[in-house]
Amino acid sequence: MRALVPSTRWVAFGLAIAFALVMLAPFALMVSTAFKPYAYVLEIPPKLIPDAPTMDNFVNAITTNDFGRYFLNSVFVATLSTIASVTLASMLAFVFARYEFPGRRVLFAALLFTIMVPGLVLLIPQFVLARNLGLLNSLWGLIIVYSVLNMGLNTFLLRGFFAAMPKEIFDAAEVDGASAWRIYRSIAMPLAKPGLATVTIFSFLAAWDEFTWAIVTISDRELYTLPVAIRLFQRANGTEWGLVFAASLIALMPVLVLFVVLQRHVVNGAFQGATKG
Repeated sequence: MRALVPSTRWVAFGLAIAFALVMLAPFALMVSTAFKPYAYVLEIPPKLIPDAPTMDNFVNAITTNDFGRYFLNSVFVATLSTIASVTLASMLAFVFARYEFPGRRVLFAALLFTIMVPGLVLLIPQFVLARNLGLLNSLWGLIIVYSVLNMGLNTFLLRGFFAAMPKEIFDAAEVDGASAWRIYRSIAMPLAKPGLATVTIFSFLAAWDEFTWAIVTISDRELYTLPVAIRLFQRANGTEWGLVFAASLIALMPVLVLFVVLQRHVVNGAFQGATKG
């Protein structure tokens, strides 16, 4: 039986490599195509390493179709919606984790239910509500909607962090006369840094990559965000895949930078927030 253990490990290792290759293959193809001239994008057989790599796709992506405006629109929307969602969700999570009040469990269950409902099911009701509130065709409308849509998951994760904190710390602060706001701001928030880093990544990525709501509600071209604007890289005879993939790689940079800055908290934070409380 012991002899089977090493072979089992090798099988698991081989499967892990196979799955990794399957996951990385589309990304490798995207990078390769981004450096290919238009004439060689659909060459047969396809080549992962271009014979004559070029930066023209990146230059054209940045200098055409008002790419800079769309990039700034996405930065504006994703940054503000992330700040709003994380801030409000942390307040909700702290209250759910640390205070008893009538209907607490029912309200939290209702919040969890919003996570389980597919977004497309609520698209029409959300559109009608956004129209009645004057949130259509507006970057501020996107910010408000993205903040609300991300709040359920953020609250769920952060509640686990706050609930796992030692109760004695908060009791001691209350004995010293600290208010609920002071306890939240000066004690709970610094201790929840791993959780805050995790939900910041999730919120920013969700707002940065969101396509369906943006294309449904934004009609003015100057208000497009990057996911919507990238579809503009088309020619009369088809899509310019080199430009599309180059623009996609550029759009990927802010997310990678944010992940690198916060990555030491992300994995630990995701597991703690999802399993505790």
